Amino acid sequence: MLPRLLLLLFVALPLRAVDTAFLFTYFTGNGQDGLHLMWSDDGYTWQPIAEGRSVMPPRIGTTEVLMRDPCVVQGPDGTYHMVWTSGWHQNIIGHASTKDFIHWTPQQAIPVMAHEPEVRNSWAPEVVYDDQAQEFVIFWASTVPGRFMETAGASESEFNHRMYATTTKDWQTFTPTRVFYDPGFSVIDATQHKFDGQLYWIIKDETRYPPKKHLRVARAESRQGPFGELGEPFTPEGLWVEGPTAVTVDGAVLVYFDAYGDKHYGAMRSTDMVHWENVSERIKMPFEGTKERVRHGTIIEVPQSLIERLQTELK
Repeated sequence: MLPRLLLLLFVALPLRAVDTAFLFTYFTGNGQDGLHLMWSDDGYTWQPIAEGRSVMPPRIGTTEVLMRDPCVVQGPDGTYHMVWTSGWHQNIIGHASTKDFIHWTPQQAIPVMAHEPEVRNSWAPEVVYDDQAQEFVIFWASTVPGRFMETAGASESEFNHRMYATTTKDWQTFTPTRVFYDPGFSVIDATQHKFDGQLYWIIKDETRYPPKKHLRVARAESRQGPFGELGEPFTPEGLWVEGPTAVTVDGAVLVYFDAYGDKHYGAMRSTDMVHWENVSERIKMPFEGTKERVRHGTIIEVPQSLIERLQTELK
């Protein structure tokens, strides 16, 4: 019989189902060739799917046709919905859905910032499902000239981002776009993660002057806020990072990030979302040090059978 303390720890530890794995959706280069996939059974070591080839090319865009920053969430009916950045200077984002990551619906351009004729960008959209409101929440970073002048000039090329959002129940009708999050500085690349019963909000401080470019975390009361006080930066000092994505592995949170300045991926580990350990040396990513290296994406948990099917059908 297990000792009582060991038994209690075993019961309390949140375990991942043995028949699941992790799927990482990402892009390479400038996002010109579309969606790439890789998978892991332990959350640290990753293997490419389709030998690293694109599994879906971009089809939408105005001045550009790209598929950057792909973010995926599974809806209550089992369908996976993906949103992405379709270009550097556009008022739209992309959307498509799938049941298996092989067959996709036609790509949809969602005009999230079309009501702002001078908007400069619609970057790194993320999508979550709000169980309470029974709707999808899409949020992204945009710069609207003339807004939030207290931080004008804080980012490169006169960008001055805030998080905006819309919601939808059917991916056909969308609520009016609203300012979703204003922390008092230029902010991009927000994501959410639930851990130990608490929802967290992870963001990037995009301030360039003086340089920040790090990640911070706050508690969230719901998928749509409000969001609490931000903690201190938890990514390595002086390292410029972007694209956080979080996953729970063996009772701890791993926050992956794209260290785009140094052209490699890294990860931070925490058991309480306050104290962090740099575990970048433990993660193994394909194509590091090459032009095909992994860029800003999202990790989700999927059935192992889905990975097996992808490996078979996307050889």
